[in-house]
Amino acid sequence: MLDMMPAMFRCNAVDGTRAVAVGSLLGLIVLGLLWELWLAPTGSGMLAFKVLPLALPLAGLLKRRMYTYRWVSLLVWLYFIEGVVRASGDRGLSAWLAGLEIVLCLTLFAACALHVRWRFKQAAAGAPT
Repeated sequence: MLDMMPAMFRCNAVDGTRAVAVGSLLGLIVLGLLWELWLAPTGSGMLAFKVLPLALPLAGLLKRRMYTYRWVSLLVWLYFIEGVVRASGDRGLSAWLAGLEIVLCLTLFAACALHVRWRFKQAAAGAPT
């Protein structure tokens, strides 16, 4: 039955990890902008520029570039560290936003790692990616 379905309608684990990775990356971008500009701004809002590196891999994730998934899984740890530092040092709303940043970072890392692993398994099995 699945062989009769067009490839664009099939939902598999690789597509699911791609969706989770893109969603959590977009969540980190939106959170960073809202946090620094409206919700709990620090200073003149210049810290909002910290989300610019997160915008760079978005096209690569959408185009399923394996290299992008690999380096995003390393880049995300910088934002994870920021979340841990701010969660332990800030109070109130900022601490909750830092906790959300930590969750989004862990989700993004897990999605990227699983995506790479499952793509390699598919390639080894000879399945189309």
